[in-house]
Amino acid sequence: MKTTFILILLSVLFQSVQAQKFVSRNSHIWFSASTPLEDIVAHNRQAVSILDPATGSVAFNLLVKSFEFKVALMQEHFNENYMESDKFPKSSFKGKIVNLDKIDFKMDGTYTAEVAGNLTVHNVTRPLKVTGTIEVRGSLVTARAKFIATPQEYNITIPAVVEKNIAKEIEVTVDMPYSSN
Repeated sequence: MKTTFILILLSVLFQSVQAQKFVSRNSHIWFSASTPLEDIVAHNRQAVSILDPATGSVAFNLLVKSFEFKVALMQEHFNENYMESDKFPKSSFKGKIVNLDKIDFKMDGTYTAEVAGNLTVHNVTRPLKVTGTIEVRGSLVTARAKFIATPQEYNITIPAVVEKNIAKEIEVTVDMPYSSN
């Protein structure tokens, strides 16, 4: 009887560990569109993300208006003229870790993660493949990645008068500190 109870308890505990998801409510996503003429960097520390280690599913959502610039006028132009934040208030990513078998969420370490999915910006959804890292430290998991995007890919129009001030390729950095759900 005791053995059966212990086996059932271990089975339930194992299933709950397997079903554990990681959540980040303060993911940091920032981009640089700097040129020699203009330093353009914006940070968003309010992105929300979920990572399911059992399936490799990863997703994040953010409010575009949550990007903060050093210069208030840049932030205003970003939201009103380029991103049209009132019309397209959110950006999101939904994908999977394609090399999930190479990542051990139960063992501390830094693992290379290959992620493929769809990134939606300015109401345009495009496929995205990126290589990043997943760092496991006890019950804390941090996912990091960098990728390049262009305004044209997402139907973002840059006026000719400022096009030399804004990089043609924008470097996006993602830093998502997860804790267990």
